[in-house]
Amino acid sequence: MSDKKSIGKKVLGWFVQPEEGVGASQDVSADELIEKYANDTPPPPPPEVRLQGELPKVMQDGKVDFPGVFRAAGVDDEEQGRVEKARGLLSTLPAATPKDVQKQIVEAALKAFGYPVDAIIEAGAQEIQALEVYIQAGQRDTQTLLAQSTERLVQLEAETANVKRVMGDKVAAQQSLIAACNQEKLRVQSVLEFFGQDAINKVVAESPKLHEPK
Repeated sequence: MSDKKSIGKKVLGWFVQPEEGVGASQDVSADELIEKYANDTPPPPPPEVRLQGELPKVMQDGKVDFPGVFRAAGVDDEEQGRVEKARGLLSTLPAATPKDVQKQIVEAALKAFGYPVDAIIEAGAQEIQALEVYIQAGQRDTQTLLAQSTERLVQLEAETANVKRVMGDKVAAQQSLIAACNQEKLRVQSVLEFFGQDAINKVVAESPKLHEPK
């Protein structure tokens, strides 16, 4: 068993698996993504791993307030700073430097700064755990929203169907009204036509109650 796998058994979220479809995400429809998240239930985090307070939201540009996430997991700014210091030191080393030499240089520099290596390792592992729990919390929030939105869509579809039914009933009633009124017009018209067109024209012209169509 490799060292990474041994570590992975002890640190929650150590292994980062690439998302399915990475590189072809443009081909995945919104409906497919919604279905994936709706059906992919994250495992509950271990009871001892908890994020406290209101968690940072993902910004519109996709950025995340990672220091805020780490603080929610109990990793304070000083501990985060130590991890960042180690990362900064690593980034300054030439890539060709042998790993054991890199390790000696970094450890010596951290010791000079008064940063215990064990504390840095512990804080870094906590940060990885925090990120995994943050991912899981976000997925649970997403699934809750999807469930609520799906229920709302069902309600809206029912409301839409009801509105369409009311509209259809009203149109049908109007058609029946037109047909009935036209039938009644014919019955009355037969009486008027009996007296002749000239008599009708004379009464219409003289009566203040009757109006010629414009």
